[in-house]
Amino acid sequence: MMQLNHPFIVNMRGSFKDDRFIYIVMECVAGGELFTHLRKAIRFTDDQAKFYAAQIAAVFQYMHGKDIVHRDLKPENILITRDGYCKLTDFGFAKVIPPGERTFTLCGTPEYLAPEVLLNKGHGKPVDWWTLGILIFEMIAGQPPFCDDEPMGIYQKILAGNIVFPKFMDKNAKSLIKSLLVADLSKRFGNLKAGADDIMMSKWFSSIAFEKLYARVIPAPFKPAMKDEKDVSNFDDIEESSDKPPPVPPAADPFVDW
Repeated sequence: MMQLNHPFIVNMRGSFKDDRFIYIVMECVAGGELFTHLRKAIRFTDDQAKFYAAQIAAVFQYMHGKDIVHRDLKPENILITRDGYCKLTDFGFAKVIPPGERTFTLCGTPEYLAPEVLLNKGHGKPVDWWTLGILIFEMIAGQPPFCDDEPMGIYQKILAGNIVFPKFMDKNAKSLIKSLLVADLSKRFGNLKAGADDIMMSKWFSSIAFEKLYARVIPAPFKPAMKDEKDVSNFDDIEESSDKPPPVPPAADPFVDW
């Protein structure tokens, strides 16, 4: 997080620690989760989905330029700002993966797992582009392309790779999703010679001026209802846990000299 600073990321502002905890100070993004707004809307319009997807694509391009892979994209991990733009959060699974290297940890959300993660073949930056394809489909269709009541059923559908597209989906969105949800890494958009440009310059994104997006001058298709910057009513109320971890003895504290 200390390496990252981007307009579409919930950025880290600082950190400190005491005898018990490490504290990470983050930006406050009070407009609620994309997940909440998507469930209320059931599904987004093509333009709304494109607006959010373009921002996530820009984030991945930036992160991958620093060899950082997020590995946990989903609507719950995208927050909406007061002006209607979005910010990626939850870097708990993020990892630095240098070029040519892979990692093998099974992590992520079942509906969003890439085939190479399930098959334990080792994975890297391409997993983020797979999850972008899942996100675009879910925003437009109202549900992910691979659904089942049981995780094992989801995994079987992911590996089978059969996607049923709703008839109302834009053909260019469908084409981009197909290019992202490719099990063969040598053919998956984002992992080819042109890198992220294959995605950013796709026909579906042709109406998005990325320089205007970065400047936040494109009108957002939706703005959350907020009284002020401190209004957190767009988030669900969650009771705070009374459980407290035991204090860490100084000798056993890995951050004692941090």
